[in-house]
Amino acid sequence: MSDWVKALGIDYGKARIGLAASDDLGMLAHPVETVPAGDRESSIARIAEIVEKRGILDVVVGLPLHMNGDEGLAVEGVRKFVKHLKKQLPETIRYHEIDERLSTSMAMDKLHAAGRTARNAKSIIDQAAAVEILQQWLDQQAGEEAMIPFE
Repeated sequence: MSDWVKALGIDYGKARIGLAASDDLGMLAHPVETVPAGDRESSIARIAEIVEKRGILDVVVGLPLHMNGDEGLAVEGVRKFVKHLKKQLPETIRYHEIDERLSTSMAMDKLHAAGRTARNAKSIIDQAAAVEILQQWLDQQAGEEAMIPFE
């Protein structure tokens, strides 16, 4: 990408929120941390700290669509969380929704390939899913830029 990208990927869950951030070139997503979701104010405060510290400009949130692409109650929960998040983050932040179907299973497959078991991956699976969500968005951005005609 020609511009530097500062993006944060979010895999929202009722128990845990996985976070991933882009590298400065906007090419690769990296795990950041897993934030407990039980106390919404605390989790949003932590995300706001990370956004400020990393100079985040784009927030990419995974939407847990049904396999047929329909939205369900889980999508409502994500959007409700993002509504509260927007109140605590700078108005300049751009928000993006992305289909997160299969992100957790793709993340688990990669963790298994790296020698992790379901048991010892529990603490990082949400971060790994956030990496999948953010990487998908970064790849889309790179693809859109690659399609710009050369003058």
